[in-house]
Amino acid sequence: MKAIFFRAAVAAAALVTTSASAHAASASADAPITEADLAAHMRILAGDAFEGRAPGSDGEDRTIAYIVGEWAKAGLEAVPGSATPWLQPVPFVETEALNGTAKFKVRGRDFALADDGILLNGRDASVSLAGVPAVFVGYGVDGAGHVNADVRGKLAIMLFDNAPFGDKLPRYRERRQLLADAGAAAVLVIATDAVPWDALRESVGSKAMRLAGAKAGAPVSGFLSGAAADALFKAAGQDGAALRAAAKSPGYKGAALPATADFTAQSAVRAFASHNVVAKLPGARPDGKAVLFLGHWDHLGLCVPEGEADRICNGAVDNASGIAVLIEVAKRLGKGARPDRDIYFLATTAEEKGLLGARWFADHPVVPLGAITVALNVDTIAISPRGTPVATIGRGKPAYDAVVREVATKLGRTLDEDGEADAFIQRQDGWALGAKGVTSLMVGGSFSDMKLLEAFLSSHYHSAADNFSDKIPLGGAAEDADLHVALGRAFADTKRWRGTEK
Repeated sequence: MKAIFFRAAVAAAALVTTSASAHAASASADAPITEADLAAHMRILAGDAFEGRAPGSDGEDRTIAYIVGEWAKAGLEAVPGSATPWLQPVPFVETEALNGTAKFKVRGRDFALADDGILLNGRDASVSLAGVPAVFVGYGVDGAGHVNADVRGKLAIMLFDNAPFGDKLPRYRERRQLLADAGAAAVLVIATDAVPWDALRESVGSKAMRLAGAKAGAPVSGFLSGAAADALFKAAGQDGAALRAAAKSPGYKGAALPATADFTAQSAVRAFASHNVVAKLPGARPDGKAVLFLGHWDHLGLCVPEGEADRICNGAVDNASGIAVLIEVAKRLGKGARPDRDIYFLATTAEEKGLLGARWFADHPVVPLGAITVALNVDTIAISPRGTPVATIGRGKPAYDAVVREVATKLGRTLDEDGEADAFIQRQDGWALGAKGVTSLMVGGSFSDMKLLEAFLSSHYHSAADNFSDKIPLGGAAEDADLHVALGRAFADTKRWRGTEK
């Protein structure tokens, strides 16, 4: 972050915090959060001036300044003792593909794969691989989560979708890393039908990002469209549908293909720091336990090639909507009756690159993880209309489920407990905290109506079409925002909630 820009933002925040903390309201009830409240923030955060909120960009600077300013006005404070008030630096290494080639041979003969059916990234500035034998590995792991095939020195072709077997098996990024750790020279992931290929191309783009110090991936990685993968399988004498069906067995051992690949890739590599934003609302009667609200501020930035009319993936629903909710929740809790427990607010970076900001926070917590009685994640919340039932991602702990049920019912909401939302548990920042033992929940209507959610995922999701407009349904988001204010108060009440499930 540019030093002058940051110092100005923090100075302004400090002035506002001092003013805000001097006159906390004593109202017994929180004013409802309106659609207009949320729209005002989303219009700014998803505006072109923020350039799609990519980590390490000028858009990050503007985003952080806006969040810090709004949270300060709400009465939040920087976390005491931080070397960088309001911010937690997160170190990254980014590789940007400059050019690359993939040439296949099947049974010794050249096989041309359509250029628009493959995306490539090299791990290093320059990579050149020749005669790499190919193996289809299905989901890449067996039912116990172990690599299921000999991939050393090979091209591993893996399915994107979560494995339909086993318990809490890793997602595709973790499975891709396991294959790299096992010695794969290259890993190509076959795109899922759930995400259109064009949307995936815009989402992945030409850049790959990892936490500095994290394990390096395979020398070459990338994606194949479903059509490209099936064409390669067919040339190799295999049926794509049959291979996918066989891979659904937890004992699947992979299938060697009579194919080899040559890869070249040139990339620009840079190290930089992005930032999580962390703030605190001190409790009136702190007892060593705390509530954490979180949501990711980042999106995809400039995601469309030069020459297109609209190059920016603005991320209005994903996740300007969630940050808008966190700002308004902070205002209600900060200006209303002060809760007993400390409440923290966390806006994470690089969620779109694999929950990286949340993972860094979980590994380097500025708030003791053992103190967090519950983490409430808010993401992609502007999907459903008012009256949509409440679904919970991360449910299954009776005492927590009972609080959600009680709070939702008092607000006139019904519960959706059909379990469909469970499929998204690994696709949100709460997963990184849950891996460290922090009870993490996503609560609301967006993951209740699957038809509406799937309509968004198959259209505007991770594309330049996710812009702010009056057509975005904010009624459900406003209801869910009120629900989060009430949940925050319930979990921060030392008499109502003991701070852990017994």
